[in-house]
Amino acid sequence: MHQLKIAALLCALAAGASGEALAQAAKPANPQPAAATPGKGFTPPVPVGQTSNAPIDSIAVVVNDDVITRHELTDRVKTVMQRMKAQNVQLPSEADLQRQILERMIVERAQLQLAKEMGVRVDDSQLDRTISRIAEQQKMTVQQMRNQLEKEGTTFAAFREEIREEIIMTRLREHEVDAKINISEAEVDAHIAAEKAAAAEQFEMNISQILIRIPENASAEVIAQRKARADEVMRQLRVGADFAKMAATYSDASDALKGGEVGWRTADRLPPVFAEALSKLKPGQTTQVMKSVSGFHIIKLVDKRSVAEAQAAAAVQQTHARHILIKVTPAVSAADAKRKLTELKERLDNKAAKFEELARLFSNDGSANKGGDLGWLYPGDTVPEFEAAMAGLKIGEVSQPVETQFGFHLIEVLERKTEDVSKEKERNAARNAIRERKLEEATENWQREVRDRAYVEYRAEDLKDTK
Repeated sequence: MHQLKIAALLCALAAGASGEALAQAAKPANPQPAAATPGKGFTPPVPVGQTSNAPIDSIAVVVNDDVITRHELTDRVKTVMQRMKAQNVQLPSEADLQRQILERMIVERAQLQLAKEMGVRVDDSQLDRTISRIAEQQKMTVQQMRNQLEKEGTTFAAFREEIREEIIMTRLREHEVDAKINISEAEVDAHIAAEKAAAAEQFEMNISQILIRIPENASAEVIAQRKARADEVMRQLRVGADFAKMAATYSDASDALKGGEVGWRTADRLPPVFAEALSKLKPGQTTQVMKSVSGFHIIKLVDKRSVAEAQAAAAVQQTHARHILIKVTPAVSAADAKRKLTELKERLDNKAAKFEELARLFSNDGSANKGGDLGWLYPGDTVPEFEAAMAGLKIGEVSQPVETQFGFHLIEVLERKTEDVSKEKERNAARNAIRERKLEEATENWQREVRDRAYVEYRAEDLKDTK
């Protein structure tokens, strides 16, 4: 279910930026505002369920006028460990994992406080709708999802608040970052021209990274310490250490807990010094330690392909199909619906009837009056069971009865075509690429500004950030 929660959040909410540390490395960091400090008489709030006379060591970190408790940190560490195990990612030490997660929690808490100040809220009705969509995506009822969560030790109330906070942070980022990204037509023209000029020789690189960040205004001694840490990571990689595990253990980038995975990038989406170093590597090899304004980087070339191959792999195939739907109702059982469609298929196989005639007579779908014609369908236009069955059919072939959440279907594929990218689609793709690049950099800058403005006090020596 922890995997369920993460997958569902990615479907229900806007995804965060990935590889932002690499984007940030391309230009100098912006000056940061001075960190906020608490006023006189500041007393951090007492966690729920704890009296003011309770031991103060249950507070892990103070973030502005809020706290992160030991219990909250322990729960998050357990959740992330379960998810990483399920994804077969090698675990770093618990201390390293705890350090990574605590920093993420500090950033989240600072964002939530900023959202509160700005009046960003999610009411219960909006939250209920999102949770219903998550349940639908997981092919569960809300009650079934609730039972599964509680079976795994997560209360439904805690799950609701987790979703609420994710929505709030997404909306805050959309307001503070996304809405301020501007793209001119000249930028689009330049992007398209550059792509065409480089298409014949351009390659995409699937990369992972380890970033040892350098703090703002770091002393020469601190920079030397970070360089030594990067060199030690490089030494371990050379003797066979797993890159994903090393990223999860040492990297300061937000993709650390994904094993440092950044994904596919063309050279123009990377700082020139990184692109040049990667161009000399074969898949599976790593760069030397490289320095940028963000810190020290080690980048692994996971795979490489030509842009032409990538475009061919991404070509959109459309399918022209029609269907006959028999819904399951109190009056029509699943067995009855399947039996009826089996009879109709026999008539079609024996050429005793035409598909469109049977669709008009028997289909319970709105397409019945069009002979069941669904028109041209893009990938994702239909539910997965329908799409999978349709993909396995030859042109002119009729499926066996296929069950979906809507009932049972007979499906016939009429035509297939690979869609040519129109000029407008080309321009939209260019806008999206430019927006993604700008968003990565802007999100990294914004998150760092929010973190730097926050007053952070570590209440336990073992949790202090010694990096």
